[in-house]
Amino acid sequence: MFHVKQLENQILPAKDLLKRYEALVLKWQKAVNLVSNKEVSSLWSRHILDSAQLYFLISNDKRVLVDLGSGGGFPAVVIAILNKVLNGPLEKVVLIESDNKKSIFLKEVSRLLDLNLTVLNQRIEDVDTIKADVITSRALGQVDLLLRLSQQFYTKETVFLLLKGQNVDEEISKLSYTCKCEKQKSLISDTGCILTITEVVY
Repeated sequence: MFHVKQLENQILPAKDLLKRYEALVLKWQKAVNLVSNKEVSSLWSRHILDSAQLYFLISNDKRVLVDLGSGGGFPAVVIAILNKVLNGPLEKVVLIESDNKKSIFLKEVSRLLDLNLTVLNQRIEDVDTIKADVITSRALGQVDLLLRLSQQFYTKETVFLLLKGQNVDEEISKLSYTCKCEKQKSLISDTGCILTITEVVY
């Protein structure tokens, strides 16, 4: 599809580094469950391209990104790779992951690919306050939970970029916070979408 081809053209300068990351995920998948086994064959489209689309929604005034429940590094590692190769605005990318094995993997990815990542092997609730310009998350929890967990990272300028699935409207209807919420269709998934959330009132 044209929009997917357009995205692939945009990330072309970073393709070699992204492919190295993909190879690391596949290598470690044998020992650590980084992605669902049934999605291994579609890793590039289902995870890497899906994550990559978020990078192009980050405005040039953003410096600090915090990723909640980073897992195998989607979307944060992909964003960090694109930020590095395309000389993006981000100066700090923080990945929060409570699982020890996944955290070790993320640190190894950062070392091998020479990425400027801060990997915190902690529960989100236990992380010291970090003021985030951008907060990302993918497949961690419902929107209301993500907003609650993010309160200590939030400023009036913070933008949430959340990759969500087909139940997103139900999640939005259950929000207990007032906020500005914009939904746009995913370029990759027929049932997926991207939520951009700002102006949260805690």
